[in-house]
Amino acid sequence: MVAAVSPGSDDVAALRAALIAAEARADLAEAELACARASASADQAQIAHLKLQIAKLQRNRFGPHAERTRRLLDQLELQLEELEASASEDELAAEVAAARTTTVTAFTRARPSRKPFPEHLPRERVVIPAPCACSTCGGHRLSKLGEDITETLEVIPRQWKVIQHVREKFSCRDCEAISQPPAPFHVVPRGWAGPNFLAMLLFEKFGAHQPLNRQAERYAREGVPLSLSTLADQVGAGAAALMPIFRRIEQHVLAAERLHGDDTTVPVLARGKTDTGRLWVYVRDDQPFAGPAPPAALFHYSRDRRGEHPQTHLAAWSGILQADAYGGYGELYAARRPTGPAFEAACWAHARRKFFELADVEGAARKKARGEKSGLVYPLALEAIQRFDALFAIERELNGRPAADRQIARQEQSAPLVTELESWLRDNREKLSRGHDLTKAINYMLRRWPSFARFLDDGRICLSNNAAERALRCVALGRKAWLFCGSDRGGQRAAILYSLIVTARMNNVDPQAWLADVLARIAQQPSRQLDDLLPWNWSPVSVAMAA
Repeated sequence: MVAAVSPGSDDVAALRAALIAAEARADLAEAELACARASASADQAQIAHLKLQIAKLQRNRFGPHAERTRRLLDQLELQLEELEASASEDELAAEVAAARTTTVTAFTRARPSRKPFPEHLPRERVVIPAPCACSTCGGHRLSKLGEDITETLEVIPRQWKVIQHVREKFSCRDCEAISQPPAPFHVVPRGWAGPNFLAMLLFEKFGAHQPLNRQAERYAREGVPLSLSTLADQVGAGAAALMPIFRRIEQHVLAAERLHGDDTTVPVLARGKTDTGRLWVYVRDDQPFAGPAPPAALFHYSRDRRGEHPQTHLAAWSGILQADAYGGYGELYAARRPTGPAFEAACWAHARRKFFELADVEGAARKKARGEKSGLVYPLALEAIQRFDALFAIERELNGRPAADRQIARQEQSAPLVTELESWLRDNREKLSRGHDLTKAINYMLRRWPSFARFLDDGRICLSNNAAERALRCVALGRKAWLFCGSDRGGQRAAILYSLIVTARMNNVDPQAWLADVLARIAQQPSRQLDDLLPWNWSPVSVAMAA
């Protein structure tokens, strides 16, 4: 039988010391690992930030060299967002771990210098009480040397208020007649919504893509319950009140000598199903050739894509139409047209896209990595893309110059490249089969070659129809939020509000502030001064005057 041996005090002390040393080593290793992880996260965030900057600089310098450049920038921004959040989290974890040791210094991530807060923001001074005695000697003879200010950005939740307009009644003691001042002006007859609230409602629906049901839920959380039908009623009334401004923008757009035209789908709720409607846009943008007219966008809605719709929209207009090869525009180019034929200017970006799909090396590699069937990559398509890029590089240098200068430079620089491209397309078409994908892309251009070459003789014409596609971007973003239009009338209201909001943005005007000021003044504005409310004539000073 073996007797139990109890450890002595020396053994317990040794074990305790060994445990403390092991915990110290563990804390040290954990701190070093946390600092290394924080450093790696900071490096990844810095690399992502630099990649995003390089991509943006390349886009600004060389233009969109690929059709998916915008999507690539969005992906880089999302990646940077996640890496920055992870880097901050790892930095805090490293700081906590380093605090448990005495030899490891906490990792501090280098951050770019922050811009000062805008000067127009109000400042609230919170003065921390000064010490009454010296912290070193305890003396009370203190004199102020200065102050250090630490600024913290804070937000005050949105404030709601009800404005009560009091109209006192008076009776005449002589004739006993009752006198009372007139009722205050409302944007909507018998309405209850102020211009700022109505402008916010319209902008959030059509500019920020927030459906009315989501707005109603947010208002209820803020203590202002408003039913969906009540908000919808105000949207319809607001669109009706803004109709005169829409008509002025329509007149301005249709007075242009050159227009960009395009359309996109918009789901429309129908009985038992969802139909596909269309939103058409016509953009007047004279900035590429230094034109004096301000830019503007005109939207129209239709239930289908029949050619009669653009013919109706542009019935009284003639000029240069930059658009895709949609057959519905064909009647506009007819010589027998009563108001005169429109002249087609084809979009080189559309033509390049067909070749780009056949030369997308990265896209084919991604599909192959996912195990999907990828199309072939043709060297001829790559060569075509290089020829297109040479023309677009010349156009980037000519952007913003007068039309006469653009025409001269195009005749000197672009015309030889266009002639070589036409010969190259015709020669290679003879070598390909009739059903080849490249043959289809080549025929798309050669069948419309006069329309593609028209930009050489007119400096007002742009090489692409990107102005119209940029105007339609708001519709593409909105489709993901509000899913569909409730009716044809809803599509027409959307066209009116999109025309106003997109035009304001094209003129670098805050749409919500502009709508609030217009709604506050439009009923009292004389018709001969209605042009003063258009975005390019409006200034924020009018907001203070209206208030």
